[in-house]
Amino acid sequence: MARIFCIANQKGGVGKTTTTVNLAAGLAKVGQRVLMIDLDPQGNATMGSGIDKREAEYTVYDVLLESASVAEARVRAAEPCGYDVLAANRELAGAEVEMVALDRREKRLRTALAAVGAEYDFILIDCPPSLSLLTLNGLCAAHGVIVPMQCEYFALEGLTDLVNTIKQVHANLNRNLSIIGLLRVMFDPRITLQQQVSEQLKGHFGDKVFDTVIPRNVRLAEAPSYGLPGVVFDGGARGSQAYVAFAEELVKKMPPASAAAAPAAAEPAPPVVTPVAAAQAVGGETGPGTPHAGTDA
Repeated sequence: MARIFCIANQKGGVGKTTTTVNLAAGLAKVGQRVLMIDLDPQGNATMGSGIDKREAEYTVYDVLLESASVAEARVRAAEPCGYDVLAANRELAGAEVEMVALDRREKRLRTALAAVGAEYDFILIDCPPSLSLLTLNGLCAAHGVIVPMQCEYFALEGLTDLVNTIKQVHANLNRNLSIIGLLRVMFDPRITLQQQVSEQLKGHFGDKVFDTVIPRNVRLAEAPSYGLPGVVFDGGARGSQAYVAFAEELVKKMPPASAAAAPAAAEPAPPVVTPVAAAQAVGGETGPGTPHAGTDA
């Protein structure tokens, strides 16, 4: 069965969609079978995979409302991306309202994916930057969450909210759910504060921080305008190479698929990260003064 991961962070602008499409392309490049699901009504992950969201016959909206199956709705990303896509467009914004009165409203994606789980090695879900019914569907369907984050103080505050949300979903809706790891993105080693936060994140969260670091890279930012992931648009760019390295690390880190699919009753709940703990992760006190703990190099 596929390993199902949400790419989530309740803070906007941290590279969730960039991470999702480039990780999908990176996993495909190292020989994995991948389905990418766009759960954001903006449809950026869809467009970034070379698919015109306005022309999609079926989307994740139809899957959630059970008017189409995943097998009917999925399409192939632009060549040579190498992965399948469950597209999204602005119709998806209406799905939350329509699902409110429906049975199993938070587990509809999970039910739909059960039919295709054996066809993929990884299923990646790009979540919107808010705790909504769409995000809840993603979290209920997933085995774990990959959290892209910048090495900044306010990113830690967003992490606080997300970890506590994951804890609640783990306790009440999905006992398989856990944090797979934190991915440091848009990293600039010239900035002293980012170096400090990065090191102290590793000290605070240990092996929950991926070894791979994604650098700030212009080619990754340019790629969506060409309708391609950076890994495909310019495979030689530093950012693209980092995402391929991340894909390799993820494949190596994950247990066998049978273990990922098994019930995880013994899995401990994700730790609660309070604002105090988040501040301690960067070695300071809570409050707006913490970002000044270091100076730019």
